[in-house]
Amino acid sequence: MSSAGSLSHRFLWGSAAGVSFGDLREGSALGGRTEELRNRSVLVATKAQLTAALALIELDGVARRLVLWPSDLRREDLPFVLNAAAVDAIVIDEGTSGGDIPSVGCVVPCSPKVEPATRDRDASLATEWVLLTSGTTGRPKLVVHTMESLAGAIERVTAESVVWSTFYDIRRYGGLQIFLRTVLTQASLVLSGEQESTRDFLARAGAHGVTHISGTPSHWRRALMSSSAHMIAPSYIRLSGEIADQAILDRLQSFYPHARIAHAFASTEAGVAFEVNDGLAGFPARFVGETGPEVEMNAKNGTLRIRSRRNAASYIGQQNNVLRDEDGFVDTGDMLELQGDRYYFAGRRDGMINVGGMKVHPEEVEAVINRHPRVRMSLVHARRNPITGALVVADVVLGREPDHATERRDELQREILQLCKSMLPRHKVPAKINIVPALTFDAAGKLARHDA
Repeated sequence: MSSAGSLSHRFLWGSAAGVSFGDLREGSALGGRTEELRNRSVLVATKAQLTAALALIELDGVARRLVLWPSDLRREDLPFVLNAAAVDAIVIDEGTSGGDIPSVGCVVPCSPKVEPATRDRDASLATEWVLLTSGTTGRPKLVVHTMESLAGAIERVTAESVVWSTFYDIRRYGGLQIFLRTVLTQASLVLSGEQESTRDFLARAGAHGVTHISGTPSHWRRALMSSSAHMIAPSYIRLSGEIADQAILDRLQSFYPHARIAHAFASTEAGVAFEVNDGLAGFPARFVGETGPEVEMNAKNGTLRIRSRRNAASYIGQQNNVLRDEDGFVDTGDMLELQGDRYYFAGRRDGMINVGGMKVHPEEVEAVINRHPRVRMSLVHARRNPITGALVVADVVLGREPDHATERRDELQREILQLCKSMLPRHKVPAKINIVPALTFDAAGKLARHDA
């Protein structure tokens, strides 16, 4: 990765430390041991995102393979990952616990304190980048990318005045995209902290003058509920990772009236497909079926399928998992519905609720509930029923409210239910509306979906 430009004015800020690109260009965060990792398969297992970022910058073009290990992944999956990726070296930092360090050929510590360089760090290898999916059950999938596929959607336009930030961990696909964009466009980056609250992160991002920031719609719903939401004044907001419904797009535009609001579709396997900038949920129908030099998409069997140079190269360690279909398309598993001249995401193919033989996409019901002005977020799930098999139930989080507003909860539940009845077929209307104080999110910042 190239990091040329006005290096002394470009920074990587972590929650506890920061490093200028100028210092990094002149020194090493790996204590002069970079050469020990040449041509190895390296597991980057640091606790802090900042030290992970410094290791990635130094090792691209040096290591044969970089395996990115988010600190929240299950410890019991580590032996499988080590074996599948043929890991023979590991990078750690002071936050990595002793019990997390596997027995491999080489262990190298990384520190935000940059020491004088001891070698020529010009890249010479085409490093493989291995990202781990964040599934809630079973082993993670190991998805192989190259720098070409990872950076294929990034315009190499110098943006030295831009300060990026992201709610994502940069060791996951969404966060890695922002990290690479920062490095390749000569911008700066504010990283989130693992134990950092939304309030503290937004306050720190605002103090560093963040201009561009990304996250899932769930990240942004929580941000708008935070007392620190006003402490950032971004010119660009990007949503990805979940369906961006009209409610969250409108609320972001209202709260940050001077920001350009965009939502993008990307996945670890398919790569970045497109970005939507018109302020509307869904995307133009013309995107599907168009054949271009970068991305081709179709809606075979109702799901979005993508063929692109940005697709991952392969899986490793999973013999039964097929990345592409017979025509070379990656099936994303995201269901599409055509309404007029626009496609809308209905939900995941494997996430539907079966109500008496009729299918319900939870996300479709959530999009309606989220339209209510008092609702800040919702989670729709199934409740078992001996007659229909399942009923639709909605857990709803309200916005900040005065103390006396709790007396209106019964009325609010009736209003939300009436809104659903006015916009949804009968079998999709929730049988019960639960007002809850909070919802649970997974490590990638998405709603943690479950059946009850």
